[in-house]
Amino acid sequence: MRAAVLNTIPGELEIEEVAVASPGPHEVLIRVAAAGLCHSDLHFIEGKYPYMTPAVLGHESAGVVEAVGDQVTYVQPGDHVITCLSVYCGGCENCLTGHPSICTGAAATERTADQPPRLSRNDGEPVHQFLKMSSFAEMMLIHEHGLVKIREDMPLDRAALIGCGVTTGLGAVFNTAKVEPGTTVAVIGCGGIGLNAIQGARIAGANRIIAVDMLDSKLELAKEFGATDGVNAGAGDPVQQVMELTGGGVHHAFEAIGLKVAAEQAFGMLRAGGTATIIGMIPVGQNVELPGVAFLSEKKIQGSNMGSNRFRVDMPRYIEMYMDGRLKLDELVSRRITLDEVNDGFAAMKTGELARSVIVFD
Repeated sequence: MRAAVLNTIPGELEIEEVAVASPGPHEVLIRVAAAGLCHSDLHFIEGKYPYMTPAVLGHESAGVVEAVGDQVTYVQPGDHVITCLSVYCGGCENCLTGHPSICTGAAATERTADQPPRLSRNDGEPVHQFLKMSSFAEMMLIHEHGLVKIREDMPLDRAALIGCGVTTGLGAVFNTAKVEPGTTVAVIGCGGIGLNAIQGARIAGANRIIAVDMLDSKLELAKEFGATDGVNAGAGDPVQQVMELTGGGVHHAFEAIGLKVAAEQAFGMLRAGGTATIIGMIPVGQNVELPGVAFLSEKKIQGSNMGSNRFRVDMPRYIEMYMDGRLKLDELVSRRITLDEVNDGFAAMKTGELARSVIVFD
């Protein structure tokens, strides 16, 4: 099969022929229909987060089950599925207490060192599977605990977005922060994840939703997703602007970029008792600095991993929201590209002007 392989870090993806193994126990072979380009992939391409090479990147995808291995009962060939990197073991304490997105036993869902790799070059050299997914390829071989079965009338190019960006943004609002109706919200960064946090706040019933970005075009797009106000962070201190707009700060601030300074700004935008939720991937080695006296006002800061999801429950619910018109997905797709255009897609991502590029496979 054809796949986009990262051979050096930093580097660009190279389109190569990669062999995929037959499904073993609890494994599912998926023919990929669509895969979104996520900023998380770019972090690894640029070396902001370490990973092994060679590796097939990609993790936000949807497709059709091609074959299943022994002991798989949840899906069968022909089923439509969304994949999710929150692969869970189902037996650790976090899984058993309803927190599978921070599963501590997920290594049990991978093949062991004495088994043949799921992905390899035609000469037998192993190719690493990225985040237990590797969706920048025509086929995926993953554990059954890394997918959810969905209704067949859901368009797969939009379903792919639910595999990461949508679930991360909405889940940060619904599951991690538990935004209440009538509250005020600020979202820093209006890319794919930030836009989903904004529409999550709208669906949750927030009264005022302030979008913060450097680009006026992104702020206008944010208003289509539910933002009531826009703050251009390049036109002055965004914290001061939010404070003036709200008369003292917001109940909830979401950082959706992955920058130290943005995380600190999110905390600074809070009213007394407010909560800052950090969604973005702050580079390894960077520390967030906060004024200690602010904690006397009961301000809080917390992380959110993939929207604190329970993806087999959450994703079908998000599909229903889309199908009945409450959730915007069509507007998230900025470009549909081929696998050969994947590097162009990441170059466009760096400009900050796009919501999402989606690889569509024939």
